[in-house]
Amino acid sequence: MCALSLGTPYVPPHRLLASVLDGDTTLAGIVVTELRVPRLVLALIAGACLGAAGLVLQEALRNPLAVPEMLGVSSGAALGVAAPLVLTLSLPAAVQPLLAIGGAALGGGLTLLAAGLGRSPSAVLLTGAAVAAALQAALLVLMVMADQLDLQLIYRYLLGSLSARTWDDVTGLWPWLLVAVPALVLCAPVLSVMRLGDEDAEALGVRAQRARLAALAIAVVLIAPVTAVCGPVAWVGFLAPHLARWFNPAAGAVRWLPWSAAWGAVVVGVADVPARLALAPVETPAGAWTALLGVPAGVALMRSGGRGRAARRRPVTPTDAREPLYGSRRTASGTADEFPRAGTCTEVRGSEPGRGGPSGAVPPASGTAGTEDAR
Repeated sequence: MCALSLGTPYVPPHRLLASVLDGDTTLAGIVVTELRVPRLVLALIAGACLGAAGLVLQEALRNPLAVPEMLGVSSGAALGVAAPLVLTLSLPAAVQPLLAIGGAALGGGLTLLAAGLGRSPSAVLLTGAAVAAALQAALLVLMVMADQLDLQLIYRYLLGSLSARTWDDVTGLWPWLLVAVPALVLCAPVLSVMRLGDEDAEALGVRAQRARLAALAIAVVLIAPVTAVCGPVAWVGFLAPHLARWFNPAAGAVRWLPWSAAWGAVVVGVADVPARLALAPVETPAGAWTALLGVPAGVALMRSGGRGRAARRRPVTPTDAREPLYGSRRTASGTADEFPRAGTCTEVRGSEPGRGGPSGAVPPASGTAGTEDAR
C-alpha cells in the first residue's frame, strides 16, 4: 500500500483501484500502472529469486554465511553487464541477461575451481570471497575508465536500484523463472540430504560434488537475470534464509525454500519504499538499504538462533555418562538383573583383593537379584 500510494503525486489508498482502472487517462493512473506497479512487482520477483538463491547456497555449502556476494556470483554478473557499457558496445537489451549469466557463471566457476571443485564447503566460501574481491577490483578499473555520465550509471547500478523500471524489465524475467522454478522444486529434497554432510549424502546415493555444482548453477540462473535488470541488491540472500529458519527452526530445506523466497520479496519490497522517499526528490539505491539493515538483522538472527538451539540441548551429566554401566541387563535365562545406579552401590568395610576400589563401591555379581551385602 505504501509503495503504490506514497510519492508524487500522492494517491489515496481508496483511489488506487480507480486509478488502475482509469489507466492512462489520468496522471495518477499513469504513475500507478506504468511506474509504481511494475516497480513493486519487480521488487517482489527480485527479492524472491535472491532469497531462494541464498538458501540454496547456504544449504549446499552447509554454511550460513554463504551468500551470492561472497561467492563471486553477484560480482561476476555485475561485471558482465557493466563491461559493455564502459566499452561503449551497442548491444540489445535482450542480451544483458545472457551477459549477466556468463559473468555469474565465470565468478562461481572460478570459485569452485580454485577451491577444488567444491570438495570442502569452507574452502569454497573462503575462495569465493577472494574471487569476489578480484571481480570487484575489475569493476573499479572499469569505473576509472568510464566518463562522468557512465560513472553515475554504473555506480547506481552496482548498488542495486529499481529506479525507472517498466513492464519490459518485468517480462524479461519470465523465461528465466520458467527454468529456475522447476529446478528449485527438484533441488529442495537434495538440499535436505546435503545437510547431513558429504559422507552421509554419498551413502544415501547423492554425489555431493555434482549436487554442489548443480546448486551453484541454479543459483546463477536465479541471480544473474535479476542482477542484469536491477543490479546486485546486496545481502537479501543472507537475511531471507535466516528469517525463514528463525520463524520455523524445526523445518527442513523443503519448507524453508518457499519461505525464504517470500521473505526475500518482503525485504526488497519494504526496502524500496525508503529508497524512493527518504531523500525525495532524489532516489537512493534499494541495495544500500538492504545492506544497511540486512547485515545487522541477519547477525542478530544468527545469534538468537544459536542461543535457542543451545537452550534446547539437554546437558549430559556425569550420572548420565555412567548410567549404561549400572543399568538393567538381560541374562541368558531372559530375566532382568537390576543393578544399582552409580553412587548407590553398597559399601564394603575393609578391603579384599580384587573387590572394589578405593571407595569400596562394588557392583553386585551377575545373576543375583537386587543388591548384595558384601560384608
